[in-house]
Amino acid sequence: MREGGLTGPLSLAEAVRDLACPGALETYGVLTDRSLLHVDADAGGKHPGSAAIAAARESLARLPCPSVAVRRQPPAGLASELLDRFDVVTESDAKAEPVLAGIARSPIAATVLAQLLRVGEGLSRADGLVAESLAYAALQAGPEFAAWRSARPPRRRATDRGAPPVLAERTGGRLSITLHRPEKHNAFSAGMRDALAEALLVAVADPSIIEVVLTGAGPSFCSGGDLEEFGTLPDAATAHIVRSTRSAAALLVACADRTRAVVHGACIGAGVELPAFARRVTARRDAFFQLPELSLGLVPGAGGTVSLPRRIGRQRTAWLALSGERIDAETALAWGLVDEIAP
Repeated sequence: MREGGLTGPLSLAEAVRDLACPGALETYGVLTDRSLLHVDADAGGKHPGSAAIAAARESLARLPCPSVAVRRQPPAGLASELLDRFDVVTESDAKAEPVLAGIARSPIAATVLAQLLRVGEGLSRADGLVAESLAYAALQAGPEFAAWRSARPPRRRATDRGAPPVLAERTGGRLSITLHRPEKHNAFSAGMRDALAEALLVAVADPSIIEVVLTGAGPSFCSGGDLEEFGTLPDAATAHIVRSTRSAAALLVACADRTRAVVHGACIGAGVELPAFARRVTARRDAFFQLPELSLGLVPGAGGTVSLPRRIGRQRTAWLALSGERIDAETALAWGLVDEIAP
């Protein structure tokens, strides 16, 4: 084997040779020294034949690690037959570097993310949210999240004082919902989750509400999960039950065709995952988008593995989550993550 751990890359022909072999799925993964399949899609090599390609495609769909391909030229030949099954495809080594670094830091979470996104392609939104929560719960009990927690012990759950964490106002057939923890950049706390779910439940239950407008107060739409609360529930299984019972994402799915989100500033974690369910998303020019959960040893847990692939595709979602990189409003518009940019 030429590739070990995160070294490489292989040519596509070499990758097909490996993936088509019996027992290929046991030669890759966190339990071996090959926690990544890294391929240079422009590298030459003998065409391996249709049977080997079919076997490689099957292996790519079940590979127990992420697969990353770098393609600098338009796909042709073997690349055109295989690249759609890779977890990430980038147009340069520079774009691949943060992905490779993210996988190296959190190989278990990276593998779970890749598997979750693959499986999610065949699931309904409702089933996808259940799968995401189960994956998230498994990682909450894993060593990578434990390492993050040990470096940042959980604090007592914060309580919102003064104004409520979510404001809801109905005017005729419109329900305006505003995330309202501006001093915390609208960090997504348990209190905000509960209040948002209550507001969305009104829209789900009342068909006379013809439009739901979701916004955020202060300098950011939402800076992601409130880190002061991470790890404060007693166990990962209970955390899954809580997410399944009180799910803002599931309620957004139920009223998505009536929902418009207007986002600005930091749209991180839940701040990009939740609005992506909306029928239409408007971004201010200062908006930026980021999925940082992998650095905690986790996957997106507010519905992002369901909402984002349906807007930008599985491979771009994987790039965002594995790299942890930010994209600006213009890139988000080009990808289809938002539908328009407002002044």
